[in-house]
Amino acid sequence: MIKAVLDLLKNDIIRKTILSVLTALISFIVYKVLSKIIFGRFEGDKINKLQKGKQKTYVNLFKNFTKYFITVLCVIIILRICGVNVTSLVAGIGIVGAVIGLAVQDWLKDIIRGGSILSDDYYAVGDVVKYKDVEAKVHSFGLRTTKIKELATGNIISIANRNIDEITLVSENSFVTVPMPYEVNVEKAEEIINDIISRIKSQKDVKDCINLSVKELNSSSVDYYLNIKCNPAKKLQIIRDANKNILLSFEEYGISVPYQQIDIHTK
Repeated sequence: MIKAVLDLLKNDIIRKTILSVLTALISFIVYKVLSKIIFGRFEGDKINKLQKGKQKTYVNLFKNFTKYFITVLCVIIILRICGVNVTSLVAGIGIVGAVIGLAVQDWLKDIIRGGSILSDDYYAVGDVVKYKDVEAKVHSFGLRTTKIKELATGNIISIANRNIDEITLVSENSFVTVPMPYEVNVEKAEEIINDIISRIKSQKDVKDCINLSVKELNSSSVDYYLNIKCNPAKKLQIIRDANKNILLSFEEYGISVPYQQIDIHTK
């Protein structure tokens, strides 16, 4: 049996194939072990939310880098096993790289801007951002792209890192308007507003609610402006609940929600 295996290994093609497969298998195992030991330990650390987001960003980036590095190293070793002159190949790739440099400049921009995102703490995994007209949570971060999960629909959007200028970090401030009828005097209106604020403060994930006074004297109402400080990721539901609490408070005080009315005069 052993002699048959040794004879089999004397075949150059079979020997190179077996060594190549073993190299690929070992590379895969090394990556999995690193992911389990190093990345798993970082992801399990108990730290505050901000540090957790930044840590996940660095871990995802380092994980991608490790995957690419091990893959390239594996390919080089397999080429050496197959008898390819890697030194000459690298030199040839350098010449070709100079020719196709313009074609990959966007790819390089993505990597460079990705480094800027990390060094400048622009955003981290878990942060809520606004891209064009979409508000979303940063889902993952890679060497070339950032993936965000839309808050309203749960859709995943992939954004090239070179386009970070189009991304805005969303603050914890949300705003709602309370339309108060003109028939309600200022003192009574302030009492109702305070009741609404108390209701909103009792909502889940709300940190604070502040009366910013009168925003506008509308055609059918006096619009009061409230600033709700909350978790940006929960903002949509918090605003829905706030609007519901406005209606409940109006019902309790016997007030109808103002709406535009048209007076028609006939001769």
